[in-house]
Amino acid sequence: MSIEIINVYKHFKPFGRASGTNAVDGVNLHIASGELVALLGPSGSGKTTLLRIIAGLETADSGEVRIAEDATRPNQPVGFVFQHYALFRHMSVFENIAFGLRVRPKNRRPSDAEIARRVNELLGLVQLDGLADRFPNQLSGGQRQRVALARALAVEPSVLLLDEPFGALDARVRRELRTWLRRLHQEISVTTVLVTHDQEEALEVADRVVVMNHGRIEQAGHPSDIYDHPATPFVAEFIGDVNVVELPGRAPAWVRPHEIEVSLDDRFGGEPGVIIDLHEAGPVARLVITPDGVARAGAGPEGAQVKPVLVSMGRDYARQLKLARGLRVWVSPKRTRTFDSPVI
Repeated sequence: MSIEIINVYKHFKPFGRASGTNAVDGVNLHIASGELVALLGPSGSGKTTLLRIIAGLETADSGEVRIAEDATRPNQPVGFVFQHYALFRHMSVFENIAFGLRVRPKNRRPSDAEIARRVNELLGLVQLDGLADRFPNQLSGGQRQRVALARALAVEPSVLLLDEPFGALDARVRRELRTWLRRLHQEISVTTVLVTHDQEEALEVADRVVVMNHGRIEQAGHPSDIYDHPATPFVAEFIGDVNVVELPGRAPAWVRPHEIEVSLDDRFGGEPGVIIDLHEAGPVARLVITPDGVARAGAGPEGAQVKPVLVSMGRDYARQLKLARGLRVWVSPKRTRTFDSPVI
């Protein structure tokens, strides 16, 4: 099933106020059948409102959402997985997953044997074999999230909508479930829209990332394109770490921390600076360098405070150079990006 979002607007006006904001401001987006798209943005960017409009839980003020039916699977529902699971606490894992099948009209309701077959198949798919008789309060957060996803999949939805599905989980479980969700999607290939504010999650899981800001789409594209070729200053600064660099005689440029060369002399034609912080995070070394002239961030007034430059490199290379706090080094951008838009 493909999804076509055509010039959708949604305006919210808080009670008692004369004016409000456009939560969704003229969004146009095509989501191909079988694609996993991540709606990514900060709080208030409109991503959850757009998801709820796709689900039919909110009504757009104008515009429309078209979900093209698959002729071989007509009248299939939309599956929605909430951030906080919304499981039935008085039901077992088995009955939670079976719920959507049991409440179908009698003429469309599967037999008990077919329901059992489908539920057991899904328990295997979401790696919860052996837990069918447990209740939600007997499960970990990651297991409850898998039950919620299995329940949504049980009705064989045409579209699967995920609203911050891993937001309440700790970092390790989130990483595990991201990998699992990506593998699951490759197996079932249902059109999926994932809402998240987690950049790493969106870049790792999605076929395509849609970056939203103030109700509008800033950029949509493959995860590597979003990271390597940001279309606007907002995208460059929202996706990953970045230095805003003021280059002599030119407009400000944006430089990723891993795209800065560090040397012990000026062989690369860089600018001098001093390492004021250095720490290792696994295989990566992260440095903070106070420059003399390479990174005067933003377009501030004369004499504005110079922001330190963030640099990342392989830990082994940093050790090879014997980098340490207080060491004088030279820094040089290997790649810069500039935009016509002003600094934000």
